[in-house]
Amino acid sequence: MVDLKAGSRPPWVGLGAAVWVQIAAGNAYTFSLYSPVLKSVLGFSQQQLTILGVANDIGENVGILPGIACNKLPPWSVLLVGVFTSFFGYGVIWLAVSQTLPSVPYWVLWCALCVATNSSAWLGTAVLVTNMRNFPLSRGTVAGILKGYIGLSGAVFTELFTMVLNGSASNHLLLLTLGIPAIGLAMMYFVRPCTPALGEDSREHGHFLFVQGASVALAVYLLTTTILKDFLSLGNAISYTFIAVMVVLLMAPLAIPLKMTLFPVTSKKQGEQADLVGDKGDSNTMDPLLTPSSSATNIGSYYESEDVSEVDLLLAVGEGAVKKKRKPRRGEDFTFREAIVKADFWLLWFVYFFGVGSGVTVLNNLAQIGVSLGVNDATILLSLFSFCNFLGRLGAGVVSEHFVRSKTIPRTFWMAVTQSIMVLTFLLYASAMNGTLYAATALLGVCYGVQFGIMIPTASELFGLKHFGIIFNFIGLGNPVGALLFSGWLAGQVYDTEAAKQLGSSCIGVNCFRLTFLVLAGLCGVGTLLSIVLTVRLKPVYQMLYANGSFRLPQSSDH
Repeated sequence: MVDLKAGSRPPWVGLGAAVWVQIAAGNAYTFSLYSPVLKSVLGFSQQQLTILGVANDIGENVGILPGIACNKLPPWSVLLVGVFTSFFGYGVIWLAVSQTLPSVPYWVLWCALCVATNSSAWLGTAVLVTNMRNFPLSRGTVAGILKGYIGLSGAVFTELFTMVLNGSASNHLLLLTLGIPAIGLAMMYFVRPCTPALGEDSREHGHFLFVQGASVALAVYLLTTTILKDFLSLGNAISYTFIAVMVVLLMAPLAIPLKMTLFPVTSKKQGEQADLVGDKGDSNTMDPLLTPSSSATNIGSYYESEDVSEVDLLLAVGEGAVKKKRKPRRGEDFTFREAIVKADFWLLWFVYFFGVGSGVTVLNNLAQIGVSLGVNDATILLSLFSFCNFLGRLGAGVVSEHFVRSKTIPRTFWMAVTQSIMVLTFLLYASAMNGTLYAATALLGVCYGVQFGIMIPTASELFGLKHFGIIFNFIGLGNPVGALLFSGWLAGQVYDTEAAKQLGSSCIGVNCFRLTFLVLAGLCGVGTLLSIVLTVRLKPVYQMLYANGSFRLPQSSDH
């Protein structure tokens, strides 16, 4: 269909393939679907279950090794690691839950869950880093789309869980064991580096709008069909039809490269830019458009020269290979060591830590929260959270991209807004007023998703794309650290203490999580203050980066 030779292929094929990889990479969001079975079949306490939830979050978010690997290995090899970790990790858990392998020690299950969900880090990092470099001028949009689809994955798996697997946790774990590797192997050929766009293109903007529209249509469809399945008795034929339509919607982004192949359009502007880049190169070398890495390397040697063209510099930024002799300014490429000594780095880390650490506490305990408040089936809650999580991730990319270009408002402003809303949401949970559970879950899902959709492009804009994989994955450690402290220790202890008062293993009533919610509200209040401080610090940086309404390399900095 298209030429898949590295360097010359359109980036939209890789973006379409990345959608499927992101759905597979969201496997960690399905913990609530099989966690009740872990508790009932294997006889775990609530605190043991929440510690397994911590393993789930540690595996998903510890992406230091994938971040390093993205700078040293091709994307397909990084994806291959994710294939193997999901197969072996979920395979062990399936053997234990199906009792094919009886008496599996608790620590083995904990390690297996870490390995299984670590596939999320390998799969997600490979496609995110590759596509951010393929679309260096649209970082917020790309991050929002890809993180949006990974946020939808919970709803996709819930759809399969209820309509195909008939609510069987054992079959669900078997699906994760075999299905994730199948998707990774099928898509690894298409996720490749390619030549980044050389400038703003109205057609590219239209393509992004199409992908965003397709993702919204999928999200609405998943929420609607999940609710229908819960309230109506649907036959197998209707259920399988729903799944078939879901698959078609997931394939929608591939319509863009198909259209570009069937109806190619030659841009005069792109042709002139290609000639410009060709004129800059040596007559004995290949066209830099076909060899972006060589172009980037050549630029590194004369980066500080005034003769460097904007086109060459953009290609270098897309590859993340600009070499500088001086210390980098914010907006340029930092090494990991250079980044971690900056105040902005740690402010972003703590803001993200408070936002996602508190949100993931609710996500990991969503089934138990529902039961304690009289909702025995958590599938609707999980699907609602996934839908709103998706809206937050996608909306963060769209909204922050608009305001950063039109008003140069730092993206972190939206972290401040949503964390202040999270304070009110946790107070709403703690009040346990009738009819507020679903509203609180929806609000929290949106705000939780925004943290992901903002942190990723912000990290790339402040510290560059060259070491982006390891930098954003290190900041992402805020998620498992928050899960360990707030979910594994705080929520688990409070729940088991209240359950002991009720002389049972399960806890019923508002007191099961009230103290947890009040503490989380306070933490998000601190996160709101820190995000305001960070936004004030970053205002001049964003005025420099987006002075003309589009992303450009900084010419000066107050760094």
